[in-house]
Amino acid sequence: MRAPAMRDVARLAGVSHQTVSRVLNGHPHVREQTRLRVQAAITELGYRPNRAARTLVTGRSQVLGVVALNTTLYGPASLLSAFELAAAEAGFAVSVGSVRNLDRTSITAVVERHLAHRVAGIVVIAPVESAGEALECLPTDIPLVTVDGDPRRPVPLVTIDQVEGGRLATRHLLDAGHRTVWHVSGPADWFDSAGRIAGWRETLQAAGAEIPPVLQADWSAASGYRCGQMLARTPEVTAIFTANDDLALGVLHALHEHGRRVPDEVSVVGFDDVPDAAYFIPPLTTVRPDFDTVAEASLDLLLAQIDAGVDHTLRRTVSPTLVTRDSVAPPR
Repeated sequence: MRAPAMRDVARLAGVSHQTVSRVLNGHPHVREQTRLRVQAAITELGYRPNRAARTLVTGRSQVLGVVALNTTLYGPASLLSAFELAAAEAGFAVSVGSVRNLDRTSITAVVERHLAHRVAGIVVIAPVESAGEALECLPTDIPLVTVDGDPRRPVPLVTIDQVEGGRLATRHLLDAGHRTVWHVSGPADWFDSAGRIAGWRETLQAAGAEIPPVLQADWSAASGYRCGQMLARTPEVTAIFTANDDLALGVLHALHEHGRRVPDEVSVVGFDDVPDAAYFIPPLTTVRPDFDTVAEASLDLLLAQIDAGVDHTLRRTVSPTLVTRDSVAPPR
């Protein structure tokens, strides 16, 4: 019979692995009722923290390694910040290894550096296709979680439901009365882009609406502006879904230059809900990913593996929400 693990304590107490870890580490920001419930579960099960299992090799056990793209893009930067805060609350320090490219050579080098420093587990924020090969080449006994990675690969994964985000945006525009929705996408090699395109296309198909060609861009406002120039000159365009809020900002600028009023003539929906989205002209309707929940779920899955062993079947998908503002209206 196996010894009780942290996941057993979490299940009995009705809390997450992260909360159990906070109690074990004496973190002050745990409600007393929750702390007592966790301690009661520990006593009932006879649980003893397995400190040896909290390391990849013998050594320090309170440091987590992160591999992240060196970027100021809102999504990846927000995920990294949220994970650092969640880890700190659970009593862990975070060592971040930033890379210029998420390829096999770069990711392997950072992971090896993390292992040399005896981290307890590793998170890879892996939103692009090039990261997949690297993840398959890593040692299989590492407690590891990928964030926004490839759902087709057998590695623990936490991701935002990008397809659902595309559906929410497109459905909102169709429900406003628009006959179809044009889409400005992100880069082709990002899983975020692919998921949002899939949600957009599925929703149009289900509604029997015409599916316009995708306008592929990068994630910048400048790229959105270039696509917006073409859309602004196309009279039949009345609704646009952009793959992030920076693209929406560029599209709004182009529409304004061409005298296409938003939302009177054209409605626009973005994605990410950046802090400035409420101050665009007009305030932007957008899809909001829950980065805090993604970070907490990532930590939860990582702690589960550190405590009980590597499990490549772990998956967690976090649903986004639609934030409605003033950039959508019925077509004239």
